[in-house]
Amino acid sequence: MLVSWKWLQDYVSLTMSPDELAERLAMAGLNHEDSRPLGDDLQIDLEVTSNRPDCLGHIGVAREVSVLWQTGLRVPSPQPAEAGSPVTELTKVSIECPQLCHRYTARVLQGVRIGPSPAWLVERLATLGIPAINNVVDVTNYVMMECGQPLHAFDFAKLAGPEIIVREARPGELFAAINHKTYPLDAGMCVIADAERAVALGGVMGGAETEVSAATTDVLIEAADFAPLSIRTTARKLILHSPSSYRFERSVDPVGVEWASRRCCELILQLAGGRLAQGVISVGQEMPAREPVVLRLAQLPRVVGIEIPGDDVRRILAALGCEVTARDDREMTVIPPSWRRDLSREIDLIEEVARVHGYDRIPEDVGVPMAPSHRSDEDRVLGKVRQVLLCAGFDEAITASLVSDETAAAFSPWTDAAAFQTSTPMLKGADRLRRSLIPSLLEARRVNESLGNPVIELFETARAYLPADNGLPREQWTLGIVSSGDYHRVKGVVEGLLGVLRGGLRLEAVETRQPLLDPLKSSELRIGGQRLGYLGELSTDGGKQTGLRSGATVAEIRLDVLVGLADLIPKYTEPSPYPAIERDLNLVVAEAVRWSSLAETVQQSVGECLESMSYQETYRDPKKDGDGKKRLLFSITLRSRQRTLTNEEADQIRQQVVAACHQTHGAVLLGA
Repeated sequence: MLVSWKWLQDYVSLTMSPDELAERLAMAGLNHEDSRPLGDDLQIDLEVTSNRPDCLGHIGVAREVSVLWQTGLRVPSPQPAEAGSPVTELTKVSIECPQLCHRYTARVLQGVRIGPSPAWLVERLATLGIPAINNVVDVTNYVMMECGQPLHAFDFAKLAGPEIIVREARPGELFAAINHKTYPLDAGMCVIADAERAVALGGVMGGAETEVSAATTDVLIEAADFAPLSIRTTARKLILHSPSSYRFERSVDPVGVEWASRRCCELILQLAGGRLAQGVISVGQEMPAREPVVLRLAQLPRVVGIEIPGDDVRRILAALGCEVTARDDREMTVIPPSWRRDLSREIDLIEEVARVHGYDRIPEDVGVPMAPSHRSDEDRVLGKVRQVLLCAGFDEAITASLVSDETAAAFSPWTDAAAFQTSTPMLKGADRLRRSLIPSLLEARRVNESLGNPVIELFETARAYLPADNGLPREQWTLGIVSSGDYHRVKGVVEGLLGVLRGGLRLEAVETRQPLLDPLKSSELRIGGQRLGYLGELSTDGGKQTGLRSGATVAEIRLDVLVGLADLIPKYTEPSPYPAIERDLNLVVAEAVRWSSLAETVQQSVGECLESMSYQETYRDPKKDGDGKKRLLFSITLRSRQRTLTNEEADQIRQQVVAACHQTHGAVLLGA
């Protein structure tokens, strides 16, 4: 928000230096960005947060100054003289989309003389970087920068009817804006129309066909309250942002709409002459009364750490525009002003009192009571996930939740329903809520490959958005992994993660077929029959589709399942003091036998003496083993917790494994 030093003095006495003003405003929440002299004025650039739209006008900033320095605030009380016909005989207004426009007011001035604005008005707008157009348009800009309420002036004679219809845009409707560009409109956008066409894009920009020109003699002044979400969506969709849309996106003071209309007409009468039609047309929703907020004075020292006298609390809140309706030694009932929609809770009032009283007046060593807290199970599981993957050599990635339609369709193992489409893409073409993290991580890997990065091991924890029956997406908390390692390495990482979260969990690998993945090197992961996720190496076609130069393995895991399985109470297990014995096995099996099912058979046949099992490789020799056969080479590590195993016992267990694999899978020990 650009502020004029001279203009600010119309509303409040500035007895301090500009540097002192900037420092005190910054301490109260209006950060100072820059100040620079312009002519005999000073332009002050203040950062206004989105919850303080009341400070997007000079009066709002002046109110802050008056509160901080405990000085008077001078706000004009416009009373424009009315003459001629009632405004209801000249025009009418109807709102067909009350969800997009909460209130619309119209006044009509006749016989105005369009011309250049006086020097004082031109200079004040120039200090804010606003060029002068003519006396009527300049007044609308002046009032907007004075109170934060945007206005618009129509050439009344160019309105068909003449009447004002506030409605939704029709699909495919074209709108010619005053920037001399034409925009295609969508349903859901709010337009101001006459009987024939759209003459303004509500809350964003006026139309070229009804703009005020040198030939204008009658003007209709619009002051309205538009729905913030509608304005934000429209401005982003059309890439058409304006000072008006900036303010409507953050909401305006509903009570200030009428004040701004009167103020605008008063200044036009002074600068352009003419006659103001009697009355005002005001249509829209009833303005709801603000709910009272109870402030307990005991909460101030509990939250802020210092005592603030009750009289000071009342003075501060009253200066901010609040109405204190009841008060005793323990609490007060406060009704916030219409321009402070951010004041709705007790803690909001406490924050206001603290910032105006001065954060710098709170000692650094003040004692603020603390309540013990603990991390949620979700946070603790996420911490362990990050620890395991970082130790395994992975880097954490953060990718966008919105992707292109092509990217969204590349890999979606959780659902076949179409991805949700947004009306405002985050990036060009990125208008789909992703149903999987894998395509985004593969794109990150492709970019890193193109930059010549040698190690590209990535993981991400984020939400996948899965369509649901209620019209809203089901947000699935998901872990995505992309690695240059093979299927078994990534499976080992997943198993290691499960081991950290809860010992004894058995990971089941079930056959699956997913786009991008090699059907012989991919699987659906389950625990106790519950679907945990998917794992697999990219197929040759999948690598080409994603533009990767080298192979990659991906995994996607449901984190909510991990949270439900995790045992977060640390337990100590004493290691066995007895030595381990290792045995290698090379089994010839049919091509259809999966390693995961064979490994499960091995685990069941060995029992509690199995400490670990390590896959080595798969080898095929049709000449020696026959067609449709393959060799699976792996090793098992045996250890007892009660005694030292003998070689004879280890050989016997090895024979049990071979027998069980032969019975279940038709496996034959090589050389047997």
